[in-house]
Amino acid sequence: MKYSLYLGCVIPNRYPGIEASARRALSRLAVELLDMNGASCCPAPGVIRAFNIDAWLALAARNLSIAEGLGADVITLCNGCFATLADANHILKNDPKAAERVNAKLAEVRRSYKAEIEVYHITEVLYKEIGLEKIKESIERELPLRLAIHYGCHLMKPSKTRRWGVVQRPTFFEELVEALGATSVEYKDKMMCCGAGGAVRSGFPDVALDFTVEKLENIQRVGVDAIVNVCPFCHLQLDQGQVEIESKLRRKFEIPVVYYTQLLGLAQGFTPEELGVYMNKTSPTYLDKLREAWTTGQGAPAAEGS
Repeated sequence: MKYSLYLGCVIPNRYPGIEASARRALSRLAVELLDMNGASCCPAPGVIRAFNIDAWLALAARNLSIAEGLGADVITLCNGCFATLADANHILKNDPKAAERVNAKLAEVRRSYKAEIEVYHITEVLYKEIGLEKIKESIERELPLRLAIHYGCHLMKPSKTRRWGVVQRPTFFEELVEALGATSVEYKDKMMCCGAGGAVRSGFPDVALDFTVEKLENIQRVGVDAIVNVCPFCHLQLDQGQVEIESKLRRKFEIPVVYYTQLLGLAQGFTPEELGVYMNKTSPTYLDKLREAWTTGQGAPAAEGS
């Protein structure tokens, strides 16, 4: 399998470990990733789209044209980037007038959008294209962890442009996590937003943290080893957000936050350093214990407070 890798903004600038883990974990699953040289911000679905939809479409179409030049469908590691690129692709494939306006703009930079590719979120590739059995075959050690799953908002909605269909109680992320030997722990309001989306983190940071506190409280009540997500912006809010909550609200949660391919890579035998796990802000002490336990073959230690 071959895909054009769209990284977006948060991963290269804040969490390059997510990129490292995706490249390593997917390589074990025979997935070839092609670099989209010159790609820009997607741009974000909740900001630019609200002010100027043609500018949003043109920027997204430019990114899609880079993938078209590579001759490979796009794989994204971010829910927001997926939302923009998948929705823009859907609009432009079904609205000839919008495609004509966009191509008039792209012609100014010697590019064109040809509607030749599809856009996939990494969970779609893992769950639908690779499959749970191949994932299980790729792992060297099971991870006996209790994990709180965070889906994020843009992954499955709007359902008309998502290949999951109408999903109110999804299970595919749970299945991906449990394929690694972990347990997905149910908690109150699991599908709740992390607090960062829709420019709330930038425009109303205190409101964003209120969301995050409620999410973390619900997770803390059930006692887990870590939170696992599939979106770097959600990852930022749940991870860096804990640092901000401690600084501003004097509340300390210390719940480790990992991206799914970091978890998958650990199960495949890669070290935390190779997967950039130490770039995460939360609970470095726990991660040190985790590394030591796996190195000595003792399994996973219990997280503090679980």
